Amino acid sequence: MLGKGWQPWGFQREAWDAYARGEDGLVQVPTGAGKTYAAVLGPLMHLADELAKHGHTADATRDAKQRARATKVVLEALPGPFLLYITPLRAVTRDIEKAILAPLEATGLPVLVESRTGDTKASVRAKQRERLPHVLLTTPESLCLLLTRPDAQSLLAPLRCVVVDEWHELLTSKRGSATELALARLRRFAPPIRTWGLSATLPNADEALAVLRGVRSAGDAGAGRVVRASISRTVRIETVLPKQPKDLPWAGHLGLSMLPAVLDELDPREPTLVFTNTRSQAERWFHAIAFAKPEWKGMLALHHGSIDRADREAVEAGLKDGSLRIVVATSSLDLGVDFSPLRKVLRIGSPKGISRVVQRAGRANHSMGGTSIVRCVPTHGLELLEIVASRSAWMRGELEARYPYARPVDVLVQHIVTCALGGGFVPEALLSEVRTAHSYAKLSDEEFAWAMAMAEEGGCLKRYPEFRRIAKDESGVYRGASARIAHLHKLNVGTITGDATLEIAYTTGRRIGTIDENFVTGLREGTRFVFAGKVLSFVGVRDLTVLVRSATGTVGTTPIWAGTRLPISESLSGAMREALELAAAYATGSEADARGLAGHETELEAARGLIGAQLASSIVPKAHELLVEQTTSREGHHIFVFPFEGRLVHAGLGALLALRFARLRPCTFSFAVNDYGCELLTGDAQIAKLACDAGVWRELLAKDGLLEDVAASVSMTQLARLAFRDVARVAGLVLQNYPGARRTGKQVQASSGLIFDVLSDFEPQNLLLHQARREVLDRHFEASRLDRTFQRLREATLRIVRPARLTPLAFPLVVEREASKLSSQTIAQRVEAMRAQWEGCA
Repeated sequence: MLGKGWQPWGFQREAWDAYARGEDGLVQVPTGAGKTYAAVLGPLMHLADELAKHGHTADATRDAKQRARATKVVLEALPGPFLLYITPLRAVTRDIEKAILAPLEATGLPVLVESRTGDTKASVRAKQRERLPHVLLTTPESLCLLLTRPDAQSLLAPLRCVVVDEWHELLTSKRGSATELALARLRRFAPPIRTWGLSATLPNADEALAVLRGVRSAGDAGAGRVVRASISRTVRIETVLPKQPKDLPWAGHLGLSMLPAVLDELDPREPTLVFTNTRSQAERWFHAIAFAKPEWKGMLALHHGSIDRADREAVEAGLKDGSLRIVVATSSLDLGVDFSPLRKVLRIGSPKGISRVVQRAGRANHSMGGTSIVRCVPTHGLELLEIVASRSAWMRGELEARYPYARPVDVLVQHIVTCALGGGFVPEALLSEVRTAHSYAKLSDEEFAWAMAMAEEGGCLKRYPEFRRIAKDESGVYRGASARIAHLHKLNVGTITGDATLEIAYTTGRRIGTIDENFVTGLREGTRFVFAGKVLSFVGVRDLTVLVRSATGTVGTTPIWAGTRLPISESLSGAMREALELAAAYATGSEADARGLAGHETELEAARGLIGAQLASSIVPKAHELLVEQTTSREGHHIFVFPFEGRLVHAGLGALLALRFARLRPCTFSFAVNDYGCELLTGDAQIAKLACDAGVWRELLAKDGLLEDVAASVSMTQLARLAFRDVARVAGLVLQNYPGARRTGKQVQASSGLIFDVLSDFEPQNLLLHQARREVLDRHFEASRLDRTFQRLREATLRIVRPARLTPLAFPLVVEREASKLSSQTIAQRVEAMRAQWEGCA
């Protein structure tokens, strides 16, 4: 089957043999090892056997035309689809299609392979309305659209295998929940199907496989198979330092002070990806590199999710053919096809997570047995220790686990409407089917009945016909209520909601990408800003499109997109606390575990000055300690708390501490958070005195009523109203797409806000409202992680220190709070002034 003299790896044979025995599985091997073939060649060999039964065999002597004719004949005898390949990235379907076609063409097997995504040509889609190919590549959204077809069951009955790519990415999102429900439906349509997933390395691979397989009957054989490979692939995590390590600032996140060092790392002769954490950071870095190296024009490019798709695809093509040598990118290039010419990966800023930095390292030197190197560029001094933490954790084999989303009811409501359109259903049978999806296994009768009522009547909105989307016919089968409802549902199917954005285009009409609505509200005609690596001048907004002209010169304004500041992961947080303890031992010259120091000396030496300054006025907490610093300045009384648990957890912690302090003594606070801790600032000296009492902290850190207090500490109603926009959109209560038109995020927010108020007043127990509140706690505060953090802090050794001045750990929090009031230049001056003050004291 492989042809071309290819020899399979042992793990590929293991996967094929498991498939032949009728097993499901999850292929978890290093990037570039050939896991796609491990998953798809088993089904293709099965398909070849089925074709042989009908008298159709492989013939390597066939040319393309002969193969096409043979394939047409085969489709009459054995219609598709036989294999369904689901990928979350529609941009990679063409490359996967080529990979699957390679062994088929080499052996002359007459099998039709096609894609069905939003990018598929109209002519191909028209043919697929009449027949589907043997191998169909699609996305979760396009699969859901297929399930809305009235003939979905007969159309998909030939299916024998489903392969889900990048399962680790889908697993944790509503797209994963929708995929689970779709798989449950496919198993009813075609009971013999086998399910296989492709995944990056996960510590909880067995759980990931269980979610993929769904809940099986008691007689189902085995629990599936996790296929691993004993193939070593070295990953090295290294650090780029300035010529003088003391030149690293003590705060900040853009890191442009490291531009000279990064330029020294870049060479067009060595194809390189430069990853950043945010789109704004990518824009700034691309512009800075392009300004410093104008001779690289044509070899340097920018890639992120807000740039127009055609431009992104042009960049991807340039990476593959080698015409582009240096690309600045965000997570938009974390996944997907291999870019074989790549030789180097740079990572600007915090690693954020262990798996994240390792995955990015794997984008270069994409070959088995090779060494993947990621060169991390710290944007401030403490990120040196994040790099140490990432390397230490990776060397110990620690990676972040991925967990499924627990039965989101908005996805369920959408799925119910999809099933009604796709041939209809009987409620009892659909409930049993839905419960075979792992995330909905514990769905109660009452929850399902509520979801049915929302789809059938819209709950308390039943007086409005647009919310009556399904109806029972005379035989007791639920179907779509009308052709118009069906059309609108198909236009809005899916769980990708995204931020509130507007299209941005030149006045000539050429589209550039999408831009955050809130950023646009602050622009005036003639304002210059950087977008997609270009200097643009704002003209105005017309027909929901931001119009711009090309401009020249340097500017400091860059769009900020909502939701782009990620916290460090829980695994990295634990490793960071250990790295701090190691750095303190290194800085003081005390005895430290030699094995702990090995490989980290460069970063620890570079961080010696910063750690020494921290030790000079306070302490560096050990891994089992919680540091609280109370400092007084002209601004007031500062309370700094350093759990090192990520900015979202610290946001919840800061809000909760402010509430609980206020219960002890009425007062007001302003507060700031970063990945290392939180700051509370007050003018009340009595509060500062309370903050120095260990007994008070035992009361403040009590877990009783934790989530209730977090909810009470913020404007939960307003936050839930904002979160409800996405919930209502997925559930179909608010529509973003209409025939020939699209509503803006603000229009959707206004509509969802009205529905939120109506439900709050007349149906306060509506499960969509409960989900919106749950998503607030998860999205803004990582509620489950916050709960675990409080448990850890209750058991930690409390260290309360009263420094005479702001410490290196505390100062970034003050910068975070003041960032909205000060220019970046002023902030930089304050950082440098503080460091000079410390060096003078030393």
